[in-house]
Amino acid sequence: MNETTAAQTRDPIFRLQGVNKAYNGRCVLHVGSLDIRRGEVFALVGPSGAGKSTLLRLLNFLEPPTSGAIRFLDVPFSASQPMPLDLRRRVTTVFQRPVLLNRSVRENVKYGLHLRGRRDGDRLVDATLEQVGLHELSDQRARTLSGGEAQRVALARAMVLKPDALLLDEPTANLDPYNVGLIEEIVRRLNREQGTTLVLVTHNVFQARRLADRVALLLEGQVIEEADVETFFQSPRDPRTGAFVRGEMVY
Repeated sequence: MNETTAAQTRDPIFRLQGVNKAYNGRCVLHVGSLDIRRGEVFALVGPSGAGKSTLLRLLNFLEPPTSGAIRFLDVPFSASQPMPLDLRRRVTTVFQRPVLLNRSVRENVKYGLHLRGRRDGDRLVDATLEQVGLHELSDQRARTLSGGEAQRVALARAMVLKPDALLLDEPTANLDPYNVGLIEEIVRRLNREQGTTLVLVTHNVFQARRLADRVALLLEGQVIEEADVETFFQSPRDPRTGAFVRGEMVY
């Protein structure tokens, strides 16, 4: 059984049913039904304004859905049911433009552990810095780093918390090819070696194809199609998906 087939047999870590999100009465996201499986890499692709980042905010419990429910590890999250703190802490997001503290790389990576009252994190921080190739820069001020180094600090800051699910919002959008390759390799190892569920928002269909087990296309707040990566790119069911992956859809 290959990795993609194995991912298809896993139980959902997130399950969305009838999820709608509206701002000022305008619905910007409508997901009838969507499962994200434990231990898979799930990519969300689509143009700007399609609802990808909004969906990520709901998956990280930063905002509740206007209607419907999201189940995380079979616990419901809705407008009337907040997610318990211990479960909220099992999901972490890395944003496209991370905000780093004006402190050392080490202190940035350790900050989340400090907020959670952990005082035993030095070895874990060291191991995580090694994983992202930043151990030699651990005492450097974060604000002196290059863009690629700063993004790896943000990734390490999330990884050190050992989340069940890591949400990545355009994590390589502003990086050069070398740093894109570094980030992608870290993500692959994290999924392969630690079994972390990864939800990747990206405009880059080539990145989605390289990293994902399954891919979903969002257009105007709706899931147009979701499928395993080979089906999505080789034989999509919806003509809009085909146009998107061929680069023919212009916005």
